[in-house]
Amino acid sequence: MMMLGAAVMASPFATYAQERRIGVLSPGRSDARDSTFKMLNAFLEGLHELGYAEGKNVTVERAFAGWNSERLRVLAADLVARKVDVLVTFSTTAALAAKQATVTIPIIAIGMADPVADGLVASLGHPAGNVTGTSFLGPELVAKRLQLLREVVPTLSLVAALWHPNAYSERTMTRLVRETEAAARTLGLQLQLVAASTPDDIAGAFVEIRNKGAHALIVLPSPMLFGEYQRIVSIGAENRLPGIGAAREFVDFGGLMSYGVNLAELARQTAPYADKILKSAKPADLPVEQPTKFELVINLKAAKELGLTVSRDFLLVADDVVE
Repeated sequence: MMMLGAAVMASPFATYAQERRIGVLSPGRSDARDSTFKMLNAFLEGLHELGYAEGKNVTVERAFAGWNSERLRVLAADLVARKVDVLVTFSTTAALAAKQATVTIPIIAIGMADPVADGLVASLGHPAGNVTGTSFLGPELVAKRLQLLREVVPTLSLVAALWHPNAYSERTMTRLVRETEAAARTLGLQLQLVAASTPDDIAGAFVEIRNKGAHALIVLPSPMLFGEYQRIVSIGAENRLPGIGAAREFVDFGGLMSYGVNLAELARQTAPYADKILKSAKPADLPVEQPTKFELVINLKAAKELGLTVSRDFLLVADDVVE
């Protein structure tokens, strides 16, 4: 009788655990060539480290928009209709689509640019709504990236900035452009802003960059451009254009250098938010976490192919050197 009673009591718990469902919303593609896919795997690794295993105590429902903003909204609404317990979104773009779809289901946003300016939270310390997560400090690091690019390319005078005009809210994008323009002026550089609103615009953007004769490239923060790093690096190499990206994936694909947050690690570190919310915590009570560590990665092979010499002092301050 005691054994039977224990079995009866255990059964509802097992069913409850099996029903814990996480909806994952990505603006990118389910393809290893898409940098956002690496973030998803890192987040799932973080969940596993906390004791979650798909098919045992959690179900993960994945949705990939393929960089189609309309499809992103449709997928967000579909995940809400499936009544997932929590929505995990990659980037501000996906978080905004999720917030538009629900004000009740908790949303964990990984890698937000400016959560307050983009209207996702009331404040970093007190989100107030159903959204929380991590930010990657987008606009603030642009000046540092230009400075680092100037150190490696000392003859630099004209730099092209590849940007995605609708990556974030108008307020955030205005700030991002102003930060870039101000940093260029401070360094005595001419700046060529070149827009790419979709992946299909990237090839044409490089034609414009080549025609203007830019000496180097900075890729501004954007979920879409992040997802297209492999393509951007490939075209940049064809044009022998030294470049810097906002995350190490830029270097992993063969780019010259990167400076910023390790986004895969950021995704892994966001997993505890899901754990807390699945254990009844409220997003409004979980402060948005800002990164405290930024990594500089340099690709010596790419530098050699571009005819650039990287100083020993520069290598000493780099967090990782790819040879």
